[in-house]
This record gives sequence, C-alpha cells and structure tokens, in this order.
Amino acid sequence: MSDKDIKKEQEQEELQENTANATTEEELNQVDETAEETTAESQGDNTAVELAEMKDKFVRLMAEFENFRRRTAKERLELIKTANQETMSELLPVLDDMERARQSMETTKDVDTMLQGLELVFHKLKHVTVQKGLKPMDTKAGDDFDSDFHEAVTQIPAPSEELKGKIVDVIEKGYTLNEKVIRFAKVVIGA
Repeated sequence: MSDKDIKKEQEQEELQENTANATTEEELNQVDETAEETTAESQGDNTAVELAEMKDKFVRLMAEFENFRRRTAKERLELIKTANQETMSELLPVLDDMERARQSMETTKDVDTMLQGLELVFHKLKHVTVQKGLKPMDTKAGDDFDSDFHEAVTQIPAPSEELKGKIVDVIEKGYTLNEKVIRFAKVVIGA
C-alpha cells in the first residue's frame, strides 16, 4: 500500500470513530463535512492521476504518429527513386537493339534491311510501353475538340463548315498512362 492509501484508510477510520462517538447533531454535521472533504480530496487525487495517465497516452500517441509520418515519407522517397527501375529494365533490350541497329547502319548500305531492323526495334519499344499502360490517344481530323484530352495550339479558318469548332489537324499525339492523360494531343482547331 502506498502512503496515500494508508492515509485515506486512517482518515476513514477516524471518520467512523467520530461518527460512533458523536452524540449531538452538531457533531454529526461536523463528521459529515469531514467525510465530504475526504471524498472531494480522493476524487481530486483520482482526477489528477487520470489526467496524468491521459497526458502520457497523448504524448506516446503523438510520438508514434510522428514516427509513422517519418517512416511513410521515407518509404515514399524510396518508392519514387525506384519506381522507374522496372520500366527501365524493360527498355534496356530496346536500347541494346538500337545500338546494334546503329552499328549495322555503318556497315550495311542496304536501306530495306535497315528499315526492317528499325521497324523491329520500334515494334519492341511500342510493345514495352503498351505493357506498362501507355496508350496513344486516337485523335484525328474531324473529331470534336475536348479540352480534357486536347490542347489547342492554334485556330485557323475552317476549310469547311463541318470542321468549325472541330479538330482540323493533329500536330502531336496525346498519350494516357493507365487512363490518366500524361500528354495532351496538340491540335489545330477550325474557326
């Protein structure tokens, strides 16, 4: 038992003795007041203990949250650094093929063979990008202009009435990566 518990127990025993010995109403009132004071003191002690416990829990929780925040920030930085690793690994064979094609261009004078080699490398590159979720937008002349997918570079007089407010020419293809636009298609609009 702690000193506080012993002190409380002694106070309660004194209170019981005083109650037993009290004969007049005045003495009983004094005993009741003493009992109320003792009860208020013990409630105050309990409240202080609870407050200290809550503060301790709060401080621990804040420290734990701060550690969590630092850990997730560190993990995010690592993820950003290594996010392209898989894509780059997939592109290495394409890079190797491009180097071989350049070397063969120096020795081979046959244009058809060079074109076939470049076509194979282009096909391989396109396959890798499609595997990773990159898709070209299907934008052509005559389509409606949509600012969610297209960027108007310029506006020219429409060659015909049907092309007013529509795409007249596509200057640069647009691309989406996993359904998110990463490059808007650059287009010319008819006025």
